[in-house]
Amino acid sequence: MSREIVEAIKGLEQEKGIDAETLMAALEDALLSAYKKTPGAAKYARVDLDRDTGDFRVFELILPPELEEKLVAQAIEEQEQTIDPETGELREPEDPELDPELLAPYEDQITTRDVTPKDFGRIAAQTAKQVILQRIREAERHMMFEEYQDRVGELITGIIQQSDNRYTLVQLRERVEALLPRSEQVWNERYDHGMRVKAVITEVNAEGKGPGIVVSRRNPELIKQLFELEVPEIADSLVEIVGVAREPGYRSKIAVISHADGVDPVGACVGPRGSRVRMVVSELRGEKIDIIPYNEEPARFVAKALSPARVREVLVDDEKQEATVIVPDDQLSLAIGREGQNARLAAKLTGWKVDIKSETEFSQEEEELTYEDAEEADGRCAAVLSAGRRCPNAALAGSRYCGLPQHQALARFDTNQVTVVTPLSEQEVQKLADPDASESDTRPLVERAMAEFAAADKEQAAPDEPEGAEADDEQALAQDAAAEGPEEPAPAEQPVAPEEPAPAEDETPEETAPVGVQSSEESEAGGEGSEGVRSEES
Repeated sequence: MSREIVEAIKGLEQEKGIDAETLMAALEDALLSAYKKTPGAAKYARVDLDRDTGDFRVFELILPPELEEKLVAQAIEEQEQTIDPETGELREPEDPELDPELLAPYEDQITTRDVTPKDFGRIAAQTAKQVILQRIREAERHMMFEEYQDRVGELITGIIQQSDNRYTLVQLRERVEALLPRSEQVWNERYDHGMRVKAVITEVNAEGKGPGIVVSRRNPELIKQLFELEVPEIADSLVEIVGVAREPGYRSKIAVISHADGVDPVGACVGPRGSRVRMVVSELRGEKIDIIPYNEEPARFVAKALSPARVREVLVDDEKQEATVIVPDDQLSLAIGREGQNARLAAKLTGWKVDIKSETEFSQEEEELTYEDAEEADGRCAAVLSAGRRCPNAALAGSRYCGLPQHQALARFDTNQVTVVTPLSEQEVQKLADPDASESDTRPLVERAMAEFAAADKEQAAPDEPEGAEADDEQALAQDAAAEGPEEPAPAEQPVAPEEPAPAEDETPEETAPVGVQSSEESEAGGEGSEGVRSEES
């Protein structure tokens, strides 16, 4: 061997970036493998390669019998037992080869003898070549692992090299490829040869023979990285994406918060005329994205997470992490979404269990819920407001009502309707709410309030006279007259049309609208003003 080998190794070091010492060690192993392929090779041998001249020597290692038995027994114990796949029986361990590292501590007991062959055969040379190539590939994989092991979660751009039903190969740079498995692909995306694609690194390993980098197009981190590219405020940490809920290929929701005064997090992510979010949607092949402002109040956060649906009220249970959302009847399907997608994404984004109910359904449940059931069901105040809904506040300890005096006063009545105390003054309500007040002092107040409450219910339940009663009476008289016989016709008179009063000059006729119809501005104002979000402390 000449210095040409040393120069070739140095050139390989510059070309592939592999350390020369690694290549020299690989060459020593290749020469040792080649020696063992020659006839009459020694059982234990070592190759010493001169790093400057490229000359090598092969030495046979002669072990004492006691030392050999000891080292072989130790190597057998370290071997893992394998099972024959055909018979299912344990395989007998083969005679192990003693690793040079295992023999190193016993160099003083081992004698050596120079057995360098004059020439290697064709088979030995081919074996040496395969060993060198294998070591080079292992060195490249190790370098790749060292480079990418700290880049998990990072956004990368690659070129599609090969795609089939099992996986897609993405070339990141020269001689570095990543694997995009089928499980990490989006159902409505195509991966054609030569296409540029952005993905997130999810795993880097140095085991196996295939690509050691696994990338994903389904990972929620992909949306975070894409917004960081398009939104300077996120890159500068002025705006932060605190949560992502995604159903790849369909819809995503992200929660954003601003860390700087005067910076609108939603507006920063949307961009001028939606230019920034449009770039992200384009990269995700048309996947819809909802941008939600983060709120530390769970009730408000849940209400915003259900957008674009309008929410009327949110009742939360902090202990169970559950939220009951009441929406207008016409917003129920929008809040739930197609196949429950909107509600599912909102629950994933907020981390709360979300139960959506319409106003009609919620009112019916409140009416069916009895006085005792209300306390056992959710611990809320059992008072029923004038609108027909239960008070959203939590009941006090040892009581069925919250701390409001009007609600505490209901403990002395047989009904839980708040309107029963309407006829009473504030001082009388305070006296009824006082638990220490005597029954003799409160009984007259309770009886008077109950009497007026019953009278109001009776008056409301009394049937009113129908508007068309007079018309019905006139029609009945006409039918009786027709039954008696025809009357003589009166002389015909020329009908005179009644004069309509002309409008005054300073007055203009007002346009009338059908009863119960609001203008679009009034309806929108009413809708926005009616969106109340209340939270319940459990």
